[in-house]
This record gives sequence, structure tokens and C-alpha cells, in this order.
Amino acid sequence: MNKREILVIITPGFPADEDDSTCIPPQQLFVRALKEQRPQLNIIILSLQYPFTPANYTWHGMPIIAFGGPNRGRFYRLALWLKVWKTLKQLNRECQLTGIVSFWLGECAFIGNRFARRYKLQHYCWLLGQDARPGNNYVKLAGLKGDQLIALSDSLSKEFNTNYGIKPQHIIPPGIDPTMFGAPIPEKHIDIMGAGSLIPLKQYHLFVDIVKKLTLSFPSLKTVICGKGPEMENLKRQIKNNGLEKNIKIKGELPQRDVLALMQRSKIFLHTSNYEGFGVVLTEALYAGARVVSFVKPMDDMPAEFHQAKNEEDIVNTITGLLSNADLSHYPVLIYPIDMVAKEVAGLFER
Repeated sequence: MNKREILVIITPGFPADEDDSTCIPPQQLFVRALKEQRPQLNIIILSLQYPFTPANYTWHGMPIIAFGGPNRGRFYRLALWLKVWKTLKQLNRECQLTGIVSFWLGECAFIGNRFARRYKLQHYCWLLGQDARPGNNYVKLAGLKGDQLIALSDSLSKEFNTNYGIKPQHIIPPGIDPTMFGAPIPEKHIDIMGAGSLIPLKQYHLFVDIVKKLTLSFPSLKTVICGKGPEMENLKRQIKNNGLEKNIKIKGELPQRDVLALMQRSKIFLHTSNYEGFGVVLTEALYAGARVVSFVKPMDDMPAEFHQAKNEEDIVNTITGLLSNADLSHYPVLIYPIDMVAKEVAGLFER
């Protein structure tokens, strides 16, 4: 009797239900695209930390095993790893594992690679950002080789190679789904938009500083920030202290489709993060018809509608030039469709 073939995806978190659009949107989009591209492929997702309560459920027809692992001390973590290992062993007994994909080089990659080695399976880890920075102890623990690593961008591949002396052999950026965007592009009544977690790394205090400087030339400037996080109250205070309540609106965390709709109404997307693997908001904004201004340049080759800035003054000058251009174009720029991304990852297991 032939065993059912399955691909296992191990991730720290996954949507709790089909309406949960704010949990790792790029990764859930990838999983759906992979299933659509390979409908015969049986995919099982093991989610270690989120949802916070252990559960077995289906998501767009795919089984999810959520362990609800408490992110606490060593004892709890070891107990979680043992549960995941036992689940993998059970799946391997009952089915034919075609391979494992782990998101982020952390505990998921550690478990995934140890299991793959033990049972001679293919395993690829997708480096997605912070895991490429110095101080990641899981790099040594997992023992992954360059041909097992997928970097989200050129810059992330270089960062990882610089820090750990291992060059990822595969570079696959995040993809977007054009069908999630409204058409035609509506009127651009928002001058500048930002979106992301409100954490120190994203430097939204610079967003406010930049808007303050721009209002000297554009007093009626309209900007929005989408996201939530620990910096929310500090940003609100900074906006009030600078008298920018009419210029900056903080929308909080919104469903992904609402964020994309705001992008389509924005002339410029401002990305102030000082480090990024490859924020999918950059490619979403480009397809939404916004010009992108960013400190970080994820790929060596980016479209002309993407503008990298060296410092705050450079950003102010770049945006001033863009807003002053009456003939500024806002056509959609599609560089990484999600079906292409899914095809590339699926192709790794067909070699």
C-alpha cells in the first residue's frame, strides 16, 4: 500500500483561522499559492508558538497542528521540541515525507534539520530577516549548509554570509497576489504612507521627523501609518508635541486588504526601518502604484520607482522632488508574483 506523500512546513506561528490576515501575511500567501500550484501536494503545517492554544484544525483545506508552545524557559521549550519530534515521527510512519520547509532559522529550523538528517529527508530553511543578524545561536545548533538555505533577498544573503561565513545558495523574495488589489487604482489622496510593526527597529520616530520637515514646504501634507506595537504611545506623543495631528493619522493594525487599499490611495510609501530582510510592503506598495522611499535596498536590482536614501535629509529631498513633480506616474509595478515564488520553492524538491 502506497503511503500518502506530504510536505511539512514548520513555523513559529500561523493564522488561527482563515480570517486571520495579520499573522505572517507573506508566509500564509505563499502556502496558499503553493497549494494552488501543486493541488496534488499534501501540505501539513506545524505551528509551534501561535495560536497560543494547542489545536488541530484546517486552513483553506490544509491541516494545521498548533502546539501552543509557551515561549518561556528551557524546560518548556524542550518539552515542546519533544512533542514536535514525536509528531514528525508519527507523520513519517503514516505518510511518505517528501521534505520539510522551515520558516526562520530558529527552533523550527533546528528541529526540522535534525529530523531531516535522521530520516534522510530534504530540508530547506527560509531566512526571513532577524535570523541573519549576529548572535543567532541556532545557526550552529541547526547545522544547515548553504544549499539548504533560502534567503529572502540579496542583502539578507550577504548579511548572513558576513556574520556566519555561510552563503545561502537560493534567493527567493516574498511574492504578492495581484488579485488582492482593487482596480482601477483610485485617486491618490494620501501623500505618504507607512506600514509595519511599531517597534524601535522600524524607526517610525523618523517618519514623524520627516513629515515635520516636509510640512514646511507642504503644510497640508496628508500621511498615514498602519500598524501596532510598543512604540504606539511614543509616536502619538511625538505627533502631538509637534502639532502634526492634522498631518499624520495612525490607523492601528488593519486587515491586509484594508492596508493594500490605503497603499493604492498613497503617492509615496515611506520605509524608515534600519534593517529588513525584504519587507513585502515594499513590493505591495510598488504594485499599488506608490513610489517607494527606503533606507534599505533588499535586492541589487530594484525598479526605478524604488528610491534608496542614505539618511533623513536624503529622504526629505527625495520626497520633496517626488511631490513637486506634477507628472509623477503611479502605474503598478509587479516584480515578484506569488505564483512565481511558489514555483521556485516547489522546484527545490523536484531536483
